[in-house]
Amino acid sequence: MSFKVISSGVLSLIQDGGRFGYQHIGITSGGPMDEYAAYWANHLIGNPVHTSALEITFGMLKLEVTEATTIALTGADLGATIDGEPLAPWRTHQLNAGSVLAFATPKSGFRSYLAVPGGFTVPQRLGSSASVVREGIGGLNGEGGKLEKGDVLPFTPAKRRDTEVAYWAIPDYHKPLELHMVPGYQFEMFSRVEHGKFFSSSYEITNHIDRMGYRLSGTAVKSSRTGIVSEGIAYGAIQVPSDGQPIILLKDRQTIGGYPKLGCITSLAAGQLAQRGPGAKVGFVPVSLEQAEAERLIFEKHFAR
Repeated sequence: MSFKVISSGVLSLIQDGGRFGYQHIGITSGGPMDEYAAYWANHLIGNPVHTSALEITFGMLKLEVTEATTIALTGADLGATIDGEPLAPWRTHQLNAGSVLAFATPKSGFRSYLAVPGGFTVPQRLGSSASVVREGIGGLNGEGGKLEKGDVLPFTPAKRRDTEVAYWAIPDYHKPLELHMVPGYQFEMFSRVEHGKFFSSSYEITNHIDRMGYRLSGTAVKSSRTGIVSEGIAYGAIQVPSDGQPIILLKDRQTIGGYPKLGCITSLAAGQLAQRGPGAKVGFVPVSLEQAEAERLIFEKHFAR
């Protein structure tokens, strides 16, 4: 009826579709850093796409299987094994009672998603089980904590048929990443020269990354203003502090901020960014709001069928 945590890994969190409608009181959305991989994990196992699943960052997690079941594994290849035998991502797997499911370190990508039939049986807080460690909400006991040794992850075991994602739908986490970005209303606070610098430059992901955001390093871009009145922060916002180095704000972002923003990367681009670690290179491509909406609509419609 559960997984028992033998080793907790670097950062393993329960995430569902996220917690919405509470930013006005300072509570962020949370949810999976890579929606594409999380949706596919639930879809493969037969769950609604927003069902609670396990987000495994970087790996080193080890779980004991207490009852035979089927799981789906998507996202990064973290060198997963069952009793020492390799498990490929982007497909379902049959697990036997008493087996040990273990993750090593990334071979490709940065975050893996593990879905079980019906999702994990965990409490909901403000309509969601999404874990936000900083805010102490969601997750296994409702208090936002990451998994720890000895924790028990309850769910209802079930056998499902084997399925896998078509090869053409599996992202290549090694290829150069171009992030689609919708310019925002503060875009004109940056001159055309600064726009040119930004879109023609390659930026490196620094060591300063977490679920709140990714700091980049590269050609500095300067705004005509060093600060603005604090305002709500959208998912994927690219804010530029006084040093000119962009920061991309992600799922656990603060709800307000006072730096000028070039715009927002799309939600699908943010998921691809979340699969890259320090040292990876990224660039930016401007797209219209209509194009971004069309890409998202196509993505959502695939899972609605």
